[in-house]
Amino acid sequence: MSHLVETMAFVGQTPWHGLGNPLTTQQPLEVWQTEAGMDWSIEQSDVMFNVAASGLHIRPYADSKVLYRSDTLAPLSVVSNRYKVVQPHDVLQFYNDLVSAGGFELETAGVLKGGKKLWALARTGQETLLKGNDCVKAYLLLATSCDGSMCTTAQFTSVRVVCNNTLQMAVGDNTGAVKVPHSTQFDPKAVKESLGIGLSAWDAFIGNMKQLSQRPISGIEAAQYFSDVLGEQVLDMDNPAVSRAMQQVTALYSGAGMGSLLSGSRGTAWGLLNAVTEYVDHQRRARSQDYRLDSAWFGQGAQLKQKALNQALILLN
Repeated sequence: MSHLVETMAFVGQTPWHGLGNPLTTQQPLEVWQTEAGMDWSIEQSDVMFNVAASGLHIRPYADSKVLYRSDTLAPLSVVSNRYKVVQPHDVLQFYNDLVSAGGFELETAGVLKGGKKLWALARTGQETLLKGNDCVKAYLLLATSCDGSMCTTAQFTSVRVVCNNTLQMAVGDNTGAVKVPHSTQFDPKAVKESLGIGLSAWDAFIGNMKQLSQRPISGIEAAQYFSDVLGEQVLDMDNPAVSRAMQQVTALYSGAGMGSLLSGSRGTAWGLLNAVTEYVDHQRRARSQDYRLDSAWFGQGAQLKQKALNQALILLN
């Protein structure tokens, strides 16, 4: 099976997904580009098609273009002529002044689906201890695609250190994210200015997490929470109709999860939320770690974690 991750690089401890080339800290962007598999560019060409009705005729299709890799010449996608490309080096360059002057540090970057998705993750320098010395750190994820599957997105993400669970930051109507459609030009400066709002929301986000760690949960509430998040009927755990997902999140919450026995997690709403995030990031069925990463950050896994966060915050009302 071919990997979704073309290449990846990281500094520090091996990431939760266990993928990538290790680097020492404070490497220049040129090294990151090479080790993360981002030392190529996205080129474009005309779309041509065969008309075989009366012999072989190759004709152009003027409304679209083919995007392809400069190094392997492998095709990436067919997009409209209005599609604005974000180059691999643009993803890393986005962090340049944030790293040099803003206290950020690149920790991991890579390529998914042979170049169709590109991303980089940097630690912001902000972190907080929740009840039970449970450390949560703030990160900034920049990701883009060249196949129309997602906008160029700068997203604040929290990482729980004890288990490397990841969760997109969201406070009320503020998602902590800036999204730039590929129909418009990517302006790094404008995105960074908009992100200032998201980073300032860190205190509010962590305030919610602290409240979750102090909100006791009854057995009935736990069963209802997992039922709401997974969209399943509440059943006794010995019922043969209980799904594998329900069994797993319940077990993770009840003591099998990493950090689930910390005082801020045991029997709390914070523990409920982390049972779901650990399930998505580490336990949920996936064809490979590559597919799990793609889902946890950009796909159905990310949506499930967001639903889990929303349901947990309802418990604070």
